[in-house]
Amino acid sequence: MRYAIVIEKAEGNYSAYVPDLPGCVATADTIEAVQHEIRDAIRFHIDGLKADGAPVPAPTSIAEYIEA
Repeated sequence: MRYAIVIEKAEGNYSAYVPDLPGCVATADTIEAVQHEIRDAIRFHIDGLKADGAPVPAPTSIAEYIEA
């Protein structure tokens, strides 16, 4: 499955979250590192949902850039 992620610049690092997986977040010093961390976080989050017998949400978010 492919989940949309949001990466935000914070003071001194980057943070990422997954709109379709509430509570699934990661932080790192670089964009590349936060992408790696959020990928691991998604896998861990899904494994936890499955272990708890909870449904795994299907990816539904769409990310686009719009020129203003």
